[in-house]
Amino acid sequence: MPSAPPREDLTAKLLIAMPDMGDPRFHGSVVFLCAHSADGAMGLIVNKPMRDVRFADMLDQLDIQRGAATPNMPVCYGGPVELRRGFVLHSAEYRGRQDDRLDVDAGFAMTATIDVLEDLARGAGPDRALMALGYAGWGPGQIEDEIGQNGWLTADATPDLVFGPRMEGKWAAALASLGISPLTLSSEAGRA
Repeated sequence: MPSAPPREDLTAKLLIAMPDMGDPRFHGSVVFLCAHSADGAMGLIVNKPMRDVRFADMLDQLDIQRGAATPNMPVCYGGPVELRRGFVLHSAEYRGRQDDRLDVDAGFAMTATIDVLEDLARGAGPDRALMALGYAGWGPGQIEDEIGQNGWLTADATPDLVFGPRMEGKWAAALASLGISPLTLSSEAGRA
């Protein structure tokens, strides 16, 4: 028997953690949802840089030669699942040598193969990109339940917010995109 579709497709949306998020791994997080269906959801935290991991060091460990155009981009903690696996969330114009990417929507795509890293190192990668280790995953209906329990707000994702260089300001910027100040948030859920 097929699963019922989710109430709303949240693919390419942002999940913004409420201030009283019970799970410390998601406290203050902004998650870009790469996929959402009746089978669950998968996303990447886009505002938590890993302090001890540098993009250049990752390239060196993978024996990928860096060039003068190699970007100095942060490596984010993408979520608690498969922390040793890397994902590059990027602008949709980029097509790698391997056609192994997830087209999220017209503006965003995700690639998890080494060719995107090689292209980034040569300066031939996507116009905009964010590297993440690990991902966030939810089972069927789980994200809808967490939203219903006032754990997350949802917002439209924009490239400037997702790929913006200031990690520490993304949570407040995501709230501001909804016209919300962090000071006005309540941990109590309500129904009108």
